[in-house]
Parts: sequence; structure tokens; C-alpha cells
Amino acid sequence: MKIETKKFGEINGETVTKYTLINQHETKISLITLGATWQDFSVKETDGRHQLLVNFDNLEDYIKTPYYLCKAVGRVAGRIAGAQFSIAGKDYHIENNEKDYALHGGSHGFSFINWSAESRVDEKQASVIFKHYIKSSDDQYPGNLEATIIYTLTENDRVTVTFLGKSDQATLFNPTLHAYFNVTDSQHDLRKQWLKINSSKRLELNTNKIPTGNFLPVKGSNYDFQQKENLQDVLDKLKKDQSIIELDDIFLVTPNSQEPVAEIGDSADKRRIKIYSQRNAVVVFTTNPLDPEREKQHDFNALAIECQTLPDAIHHQNFGDIILPAGKTAVYNIAYQYEH
Repeated sequence: MKIETKKFGEINGETVTKYTLINQHETKISLITLGATWQDFSVKETDGRHQLLVNFDNLEDYIKTPYYLCKAVGRVAGRIAGAQFSIAGKDYHIENNEKDYALHGGSHGFSFINWSAESRVDEKQASVIFKHYIKSSDDQYPGNLEATIIYTLTENDRVTVTFLGKSDQATLFNPTLHAYFNVTDSQHDLRKQWLKINSSKRLELNTNKIPTGNFLPVKGSNYDFQQKENLQDVLDKLKKDQSIIELDDIFLVTPNSQEPVAEIGDSADKRRIKIYSQRNAVVVFTTNPLDPEREKQHDFNALAIECQTLPDAIHHQNFGDIILPAGKTAVYNIAYQYEH
């Protein structure tokens, strides 16, 4: 295992650093301090290196993108209805950075922080540890939050992302990684990429994509990913049957560190990624973050997969507990196992 470090650019007079972790058979991941972003996940194949993430090669595009491209998001991922919530009978109002709700922790959330970082390496694994102390006055959430995000690459091509949070006041904590994948040869589109989700139910959403609280069975619908489904075929069916142009949906899963909650792969069976999560939701989203013109035509090349507790959980008793009590440390892991 080895780690390489170099300057990736600057933002607001601060250096943005890139860390590259490489194992013995040359699988590598790269991380940048802005947004604690997963910038590279590439593997060595007989015909050269292959990129598994959809990514940019320069800082400016990561600054400009509205897609949270492979960035950490938090304190709370997803939407919070009304940009308000209550903890122990006390009401809190946070930034409504999209319409009348809060999205992905607001405009001062995890994705916009230039994190401090340190690296560690031994014979079996290499890690980068990102840290930031987030004042309540910074993002309007209650409590000053000690946040840590750890990326670890092992010799068997597993990437684990660990989120830790500790607050001096009861707050909300439901972070995730907004990873975008395309594991096909060209990464041009989704016509040769499949998705599988270990889920029999998805959330019903209103027109603002806020959960209603109801769950819908996926069996017999265009949203049934219990077996491998080609993504472009699903998109074509959604457009034909329901006039829906994208996937932007939330699936209920059983937390499991032994069995994947989701899998993606290419139709030629060259590459597969199994995803493991300790929380009960998988959010999927299709888009084209690299090409605005193709995005306008709904010609997608990227699949976002976000593992978290069900969005807007603070307003739905049966969605899961995202309240982080004062003085307690929350620890959440998401693991990505590459296979070929």
C-alpha cells in the first residue's frame, strides 16, 4: 500500500489537497479535501486503467457543479420538509436552500468545507482522515459538531467510508456520500450498466420530492430492482409508461454488513461493485453531470447511489432515528467492494 499527496488547487486562499491511495495490484482511489470528495476510483485492466466513478480532473468543475459530485453531504443528507424540525420540544429553523426545504445540509454543509486531513498506511490498508469542527452558527443546526470522515482502501479492493459525529447539543446527523458511478467501458451512457437493489418497497414522494410517509411495493412496477435491471431499459420504460424522465427515488433496505444493499455492474460482466450499508435507505439518481447539453436531453451517463437513513426521518417516526444526543458519538459505514 502507498499514498501519494499533491496540491489540487486553491479555494478562498486555502490549498485543496489530493490524496491518492494505491494497493499492490494498482487499484487506486483519490480524495480531495474540498467536500471530502471521492475524486477517483480506478482499476488496472489488461488494456489499461479504467475509471469507475464519474469525475472531474480539475478543482474548478468541483466548485461549480450543482450535483454534489462524489462529495460528502451532511449534517443531513436529502431533504428536510419546511427546513424546520423539533428536538425535545424545541423548534429549529435551518436554511431553505432549495424551494421551501433544506437539502443536503445547506449551502454551508459538508460538501462546501475544505476539510483538514491526515493519512495513514500499513501493509494491509491505507486511509485518509478528514476532520472539521462545525459551529452551530456556521450551518444553523443546533450544536457544535465534531465531524470526521475516513476513507480506507484495502488490498482486496474494498473502499470503506466511515462518518463520525459528536455534538455538544442534541442535533441531527444523517450524512452520506453522493457517489456517481459508471462502470461501463466508455462511460458514455447507461446502456450497458445494470442495477440491483435488495428492496421490496420505495418511498412515495410528493411533487417536491418530499416523502409522504407512505411506502409503495416495487413488485410488478418499473422500480423493481430485486434482480439485475439494465438502467437504460428502465429509463425507457419509465418515459413510455409514466412520462418520467429520470430515476430520483428512495428505496427501503435492511441494514446489512454481510449482504449488499445494492450492486452495480456492466453488461459484459467485467466489473461489479457491491455496496454495504448499516442504514435503511438507498437513494438513486440518474443524471449527466459532465455534459449540460446531454443532461437537457435527458441523456444520462451517471448513476448516483446514496446510502443513508430514510430522508426527512425527523418528521416520520417509522423512518429511523437521526437525532444525535449531546456527547454521544455516531458512527456510520458505507462499504464498496469492487469485483471483476
